[in-house]
Amino acid sequence: MVHKAKRIFITALFSSVIFVANFFVPPPFSSLLIAVQAVVLALAALFVGKAGATYVGLTGGILSALSRPAFGPFTFVFTFLYGVLVDFFFIFLKAYPDQNAVSRNRVILAMTFSTSIIGFVSYYIVAVYPQIIELTPTEAFPMMSGLVIFVAAGSGVSAGYAAAYLWSKYLKNIHV
Repeated sequence: MVHKAKRIFITALFSSVIFVANFFVPPPFSSLLIAVQAVVLALAALFVGKAGATYVGLTGGILSALSRPAFGPFTFVFTFLYGVLVDFFFIFLKAYPDQNAVSRNRVILAMTFSTSIIGFVSYYIVAVYPQIIELTPTEAFPMMSGLVIFVAAGSGVSAGYAAAYLWSKYLKNIHV
């Protein structure tokens, strides 16, 4: 029972970090804090194990959606989907720790792929598909899409490195 209570506590703690980052920063700029959310989701996957990031994404998405009613459905779906992608790539790349050691490169790859995918999908669904940003295929679309993927990949690399470093240096001896 204690084990389950600690998992719930970690999920609630990490979800509240996502909520605070989304609540206090206005919507266009909150996307720049994706690295904070990425580190939190990676640490959730490392602490809780399989489906840890999904639980944190689900709870953080609900809390963030309640704080932004106008963007609520988008906030919930993207936060939840981001958690699912993190867990998927952690499983696919076998990035979970074994014997308290974690492969830094696998964590970085998992976070880079998941952050790039969620960054591009959210950019496309929110800005390009409803034609908020008028882009033609020959003009700015490749440049803007490339910029979004570049920034998302950079955030994923830095978040993956930070999560792996924090886990290896400080957090691996904390048993949940």
